[in-house]
Amino acid sequence: MSEPTSPPENDDRAAPDARPAADEGKSLDQLLAESQAKIEEQRNAWLRALADAENARKRAQADIAQARRFAVERIVEDLLPVADSLEAALAAPGEDDALRSGVELTLKLLRNALDRAGVSVVAPSAGERFDPHRHQAMAAVESDAEPNTVVSVMQKGYLLHDRVVRAALVTVAKAGPANDPSRA
Repeated sequence: MSEPTSPPENDDRAAPDARPAADEGKSLDQLLAESQAKIEEQRNAWLRALADAENARKRAQADIAQARRFAVERIVEDLLPVADSLEAALAAPGEDDALRSGVELTLKLLRNALDRAGVSVVAPSAGERFDPHRHQAMAAVESDAEPNTVVSVMQKGYLLHDRVVRAALVTVAKAGPANDPSRA
């Protein structure tokens, strides 16, 4: 059997108050101050990492909420021509009341489905101020109306919540000879 050996003299476990050679010339106060500075630096780094993680979590939640809110945008874009066709069928002159009532019912169901999905209609009235965020000017005509106002609507626009899915196609008034300020 082997005899128990005594721990080596340089073992840190043997001498708990032994200091590294680089620290021998420093006082306890200096070592304490350095240690506290390192602790504070690590605490600040930890707090920054924690704040970054929280910000990333909030951004991810906002992205998910945005994705959920606008997830139906593609299907809405695909359904809008259907709504346009149904409205055109109702606007066409015809004698068949059964067909007309069927188209009206179908259009009503489609409008209800779009309403539930958060879709609203952008249909500016004549004289309303042109809004480039919601309207698309297809033509500018001389008119007695105030310049830069809607004269007529060629096609309704649609919003999904507050995002424009399709801008309303409009004709806009431009200054005519009667209300052109340069000719005054």
